[in-house]
Amino acid sequence: MRTLDRITFDPEVMGGKPCIRGMRVSAGTIVGLVAAGHSRTAILKLYPCLEEEDITQALTYAAWRTEEVELPMVPA
Repeated sequence: MRTLDRITFDPEVMGGKPCIRGMRVSAGTIVGLVAAGHSRTAILKLYPCLEEEDITQALTYAAWRTEEVELPMVPA
């Protein structure tokens, strides 16, 4: 998997949600905008602080998260 160096986690920023480069723009916000049909160009206009790679990494992070499987702990 590629490095997701633009996805950051900080309990002091957005309650620890995965964000873009420590800003108050969550990966979920970006993924939601893409899912709603907004183009990358439109997203970059809405959030001028973002770069194209930020959108790519938000989508990559979301795809990775959907593949995670949480297993219940079974007592020994």
